[in-house]
Amino acid sequence: MSIYVEIRIRAPMQYLWDHTQRPELHEQWDLRFSEITYLPRPDASEPQRFRYATRIGGGITIEGEGESVGTRDLPNGEHVSALSFSSADPRSLILRGSGYWKYIPTSDGIRFLTRYDYETRFGQFGRFADSAFFKPLMGWATAWSFDRLRLWLEKGVDPRSARRQWLTHAVARLGLAIIFAYHGLVPKLLLSHPDELAMLRDVGVPPDKLRLVVSLVGVGEILFGLCLLAFWRFRWPARLTVAFVLIATLAVAYASPRYLGAPFNPISLNLAMLCLAIVDLLSLPDLPTAANCLRVPPSDEA
Repeated sequence: MSIYVEIRIRAPMQYLWDHTQRPELHEQWDLRFSEITYLPRPDASEPQRFRYATRIGGGITIEGEGESVGTRDLPNGEHVSALSFSSADPRSLILRGSGYWKYIPTSDGIRFLTRYDYETRFGQFGRFADSAFFKPLMGWATAWSFDRLRLWLEKGVDPRSARRQWLTHAVARLGLAIIFAYHGLVPKLLLSHPDELAMLRDVGVPPDKLRLVVSLVGVGEILFGLCLLAFWRFRWPARLTVAFVLIATLAVAYASPRYLGAPFNPISLNLAMLCLAIVDLLSLPDLPTAANCLRVPPSDEA
């Protein structure tokens, strides 16, 4: 199946066209490309050829070539840019492909959309890897990039700042999720650690209910860790974390003050979690997200 991504961008047509057709601007917002270079074109009637490169980490760069033909001022007011691309790099899963960009003026902005598909290398293994992992990743990267472009054109959010902001959110949110899941699973469910039982006893849990309650608390922490991931773009998990950390710290200070001076004590752990939650909250406004894009073509593009 081809990849389809659509977003509504409230910006002048020429502004959007320039940021998607000029290589020095395009490579700033598109996660799929690290470098885009137009090749010399002796005749303006010939297709514009270009080279692209994508850094995938570990010092590895995948390169390829393509050609595009931009068509402007169609009778219905739409703009269209068609392209084909290929890679001779034997490490590239993509062998060759083609697609288009379409710019459709509307009463509240421009419907900016793309649709493209490609052939893969490596036979049956390549087709499996593409359908199971690579094509979903490419679809997400396209949608995330489109929203980063929208933020740049509509709100002036620099693409590099948007990427750093997204990474900051990811580190903070993943860190909180791992902490909650670990503390729910290891000291509570797997070990029923004596300190966990002792703190529950200090707040008045009957001795015969200690293991049941510590298990329930552990399950609750694991579920909340999953909520932090499931509700990735929502503020309430981070806000609830702040409330939980403050209440838990006060409860330990009141009922079990002897633990406050211990190594890896609740004060230091909860302070670190509080800081992560605040960083998460600060990073959420104007965060690029693939969820702002339409991923299934409407009837007029089907």
